[in-house]
Amino acid sequence: MQPKYKRVLLKLSGEALAGPAGHGIDEEVISYVVDQIAAIHKMGVEIALVIGGGNFWRGRQGKNMERTTADHMGMLATVMNSLAMMDALEQRGIPTRVQTALIMTSVAEPYILRKALHHFEKGRVVIMACGTGNPYCSTDTAAAQRACEIQADVLMMAKNIDAIYDSDPRTNPAAKKYDHINYMDIIKNGIKAMDTTAATMCMENNIPAIAFGLDEKNSIVRAVCGEKLGTIIDNN
Repeated sequence: MQPKYKRVLLKLSGEALAGPAGHGIDEEVISYVVDQIAAIHKMGVEIALVIGGGNFWRGRQGKNMERTTADHMGMLATVMNSLAMMDALEQRGIPTRVQTALIMTSVAEPYILRKALHHFEKGRVVIMACGTGNPYCSTDTAAAQRACEIQADVLMMAKNIDAIYDSDPRTNPAAKKYDHINYMDIIKNGIKAMDTTAATMCMENNIPAIAFGLDEKNSIVRAVCGEKLGTIIDNN
């Protein structure tokens, strides 16, 4: 198999890492993801990762909490996932760096674009944690922003659902699946698979995205190699 994309940003939901338990980190899921990252790394693909923190904390859980505080707690949750992923990757011999948008130099580098690009040149995977470092911004927005900054060829969104639908297929058996959708339709129709800010950012910077199911066999490798799966999102 040959990769279609040279540089990718892979967005993983925190919930996906939790596996069947729905909370914490499932080592089997991490191992499954790492196997695929190792495969595309061997192909010479430059890889950035943004991982959510929903398996530990989501900002909206703090119902009686000040929003900025709750969102900062969510950013810290992404660091736990990022460190776990770094450890798993390095156990497989894949050099990895975690960069954080909040400064915490005891455990990770600060996010600096030029440094991230240098890591790609050295064959390292870069995990970008803490979202954008700002409250009121989702990790979808962070993934879109980082994809634009590193000039990724594609934003890959590995989700718990196999594609984008017009409604939740888990509650609506008649939900319509999209094989392709453009960013403007996502924005106009309020489709929740990708938040409006992230969709606007990718649209304005002409970064295509693929939304696909993480639990499909070798879905990350297949998406990187251009196989048709999930939903393609672009400006066409």
